[in-house]
Amino acid sequence: MSESHKFQLGTIGALSLSVVSSVSIVICNKALISTLGFTFATTLTSWHLLVTFCSLHVALWMKFFEHQPFDPRAVLGFGVLNGISIGLLNLSLGFNSVGFYQMTKLAIIPCTVVLETIFFRKKFSRKIQFSLVILLLGVGIATVTDLQLNMLGSVLSLLAVITTCVAQIMTNTIQKKYKVSSTQLLYQSCPYQAITLFVTGPFLDGLLTNQNVFAFKYTSQVVFFIVLSCLISVSVNFSTFLVIGKTSPVTYQVLGHLKTCLVLAFGYLLLKDAFSWRNILGILVAVIGMVLYSYYCTLETQQKAAETSTQLPQMDENEKDPLISVENGSGLISDNVVPKADPVWNSNKDFQA
Repeated sequence: MSESHKFQLGTIGALSLSVVSSVSIVICNKALISTLGFTFATTLTSWHLLVTFCSLHVALWMKFFEHQPFDPRAVLGFGVLNGISIGLLNLSLGFNSVGFYQMTKLAIIPCTVVLETIFFRKKFSRKIQFSLVILLLGVGIATVTDLQLNMLGSVLSLLAVITTCVAQIMTNTIQKKYKVSSTQLLYQSCPYQAITLFVTGPFLDGLLTNQNVFAFKYTSQVVFFIVLSCLISVSVNFSTFLVIGKTSPVTYQVLGHLKTCLVLAFGYLLLKDAFSWRNILGILVAVIGMVLYSYYCTLETQQKAAETSTQLPQMDENEKDPLISVENGSGLISDNVVPKADPVWNSNKDFQA
């Protein structure tokens, strides 16, 4: 099996794992919050990250992966930023209407595209942009209801969008720059994310719910769902880093909106949530956008691979002729050599889905 086929299978596996685990944790957390009244989202997320770190530590001890330390400042900044972005998303939901919160999540894709275009000079074709517009339109129709605005909520949403975009771009870039796997990056950044949320979580949850997480009555049923949520979160966190590392932050956000549509569908089928023709129409439009995005991405990837394969024989011929190599050396470096990774600078966000 060729390396390209292995990469494609790995990508499909990562996407599938992300979808299944994310939909599962949303349904589990919905039962925990809506049915059992455990509304402490930020604190629960910190427990997710602590369990994820402990699981990865056991996996490291059993030599399932190799520890590869890299720039500690990058790890610290990345971990804290991820924790802050999760907290800001929860605050955005708490201080805004559900409709405005969904608009906040929709804004992450265009914001990511703008940041990658400005700072990394990444180009998105008009076809890709068109498919993203269709996707966002569909998810907007399906999920956005009311749009009540307030100054504090708007500022929190803006900060949530920016920190989330930067954190996801960093997830992709750090893996390429330092040549670390998704598991290695998650293992090293998890403690900082967990500590950030563990310290701020009870305060934020108390601010949003007017309840104390430590005074909550923990019945056996609540404890069961908390443990189940934490176990599923290991898969969610791992698949998040895996997907962004193998694809891109934009693709991860597209996948996130697919999860939103699936959650709406499963909520209707399993939990008997209210479902309207508007939801159905929005999901159908969103699916069309996702199919177009996947098709155009695959098409462009194949075109780039074909261009690379035609350029390599030309490079080999030029290397055989010293005169040609001297005359065209600078042109070969700038035009024909494909760098191993993009310029590099580069979540458990599914709980808020």
